[in-house]
Amino acid sequence: MKIFSKEQIYEGDKLTAEKQNITSTELMERAGIQIFNWLHVRMQGAQVPIHVFCGIGNNGGDGLVVARHLIIHGYNVKTYIVNCSDKRSKDFLINYERIKETTKDWPAMLTCKGDFPQIHKDDIILDAVFGIGLNRPVDEWVAQLFMHFRASNAFTLSVDIPSGAFTDKVVENEDSVVWANHTLSFQSPKLIFFLPDTAKYSLQWEVLDIGIDREFLFKTETEVVLIGKHEVLPMYQPREKFVHKGTYGHALILGGSYGKIGATVLASRAVLASGAGLVTTFIPKCGYSILQTALPEAMVITDSSESIITDINFEIKPQVIGLGIGMGTDPETIAALEKFLKSNKVPLVVDADGLNIISKKKTLIKLLPKRSVLTPHPKELERLIGNWKDDFDKLKKVKAFSKKYDVIVVIKGANTITVYKDRYYVNTTGNPGLATAGTGDVLTGIITGMIAQGYNALQGTLFGVYLHGRSADIAIEDLGYQSLIASHVIDALGEAYIDLFKQPEQPQAEQPKDEN
Repeated sequence: MKIFSKEQIYEGDKLTAEKQNITSTELMERAGIQIFNWLHVRMQGAQVPIHVFCGIGNNGGDGLVVARHLIIHGYNVKTYIVNCSDKRSKDFLINYERIKETTKDWPAMLTCKGDFPQIHKDDIILDAVFGIGLNRPVDEWVAQLFMHFRASNAFTLSVDIPSGAFTDKVVENEDSVVWANHTLSFQSPKLIFFLPDTAKYSLQWEVLDIGIDREFLFKTETEVVLIGKHEVLPMYQPREKFVHKGTYGHALILGGSYGKIGATVLASRAVLASGAGLVTTFIPKCGYSILQTALPEAMVITDSSESIITDINFEIKPQVIGLGIGMGTDPETIAALEKFLKSNKVPLVVDADGLNIISKKKTLIKLLPKRSVLTPHPKELERLIGNWKDDFDKLKKVKAFSKKYDVIVVIKGANTITVYKDRYYVNTTGNPGLATAGTGDVLTGIITGMIAQGYNALQGTLFGVYLHGRSADIAIEDLGYQSLIASHVIDALGEAYIDLFKQPEQPQAEQPKDEN
């Protein structure tokens, strides 16, 4: 699914009106009816008080459409105009006149804190104050209104975007934003729904199709893409009958040190469970018995050193190397890695101490093969690119880093974002259970295994990140968040693959009762 910028959304609205020969007012009516239908299906006429707060722009116009249809259908509605400026949009004014023709209970004008209505916790708030066009901080009294919403503990439903939030930057004062329980976003979600600094303003979101021109939606390229099942399924490479283990590649996992051999076990297991044909693990001597015992399917090469990696030397020819897992940052290991990178031409997936070593010696970045995959957690990312002011600043810096060095960067988090050059790919799978030791090693192994099978670096990364999260989602159904460990994610990879081809369950039709 594409995530459109606000400029693209405006362009799509305008093009839709032109191609479908409708006015912007008619498009607003269509959008408002979709929100009304969403509420109507769930409320079925219930007389819970609904407080509709409308701004004086197009978002407010959407709110007036919803309020009018709620009134027509007999709901208990009170409408308010948040009169924060003397500038009113044309479509707002049209719908303001329409609602005045619908009811004698005209919308109440709010101009200061003294106008705030009483809202009970069992009421419903429909937030249609500001939309995506907001480009300045809200007035102090409006911020107080939003805090009034929050203090009421009433269910809050935002139209398109929580009012007060920006689409492309973080607000300075979180009290100046509506904290919505649910947001109904027109045609596509907003990037702010997926970023740690801004996702808190909407606990849940849902996309409503308002009939934007299909050709525009299909052909318009976006900077941000949401990655789910429908996006990764076309990447899937089915297996033919006459194949063998060599068909699906040979991966090398390079890492480990005394006390951290388990990381290489997890990564190597994940390589094979993701579908690679062969895996060899390069580790210090202390890990030999552990690897051969814990993962008999793996081949093992050991360093001459007992406890750390000091000389990376092997005769095999892997398709891809996943390195850095549990490696440590001993000076001898740093020297060995630098020597290896100077001669290596094999595609790399770099994680953990591999990233930390590169951060210590930034000149090593230039030795990475083009389209290497880097999988940092937040602290490792900070060591690579420096501090950032907020999530948007972080994305900007990672994009610049990716373009400068031609690498793929996986920003691990609740919504893992993969960055390659000018595009952001936001993953939709995964859960808080992944906040446990070793899951990053598993992700490195999965991505390495995908690339070994023949997926290109970007596809292998996107598919691997999706499978990693989906496996965790499947595993928690039996285990819950707290009891999930990294091995469980590997164990559920098979089910994650099978899940790609499962159709959503259809509700069973009610059987007629036997009256005899």
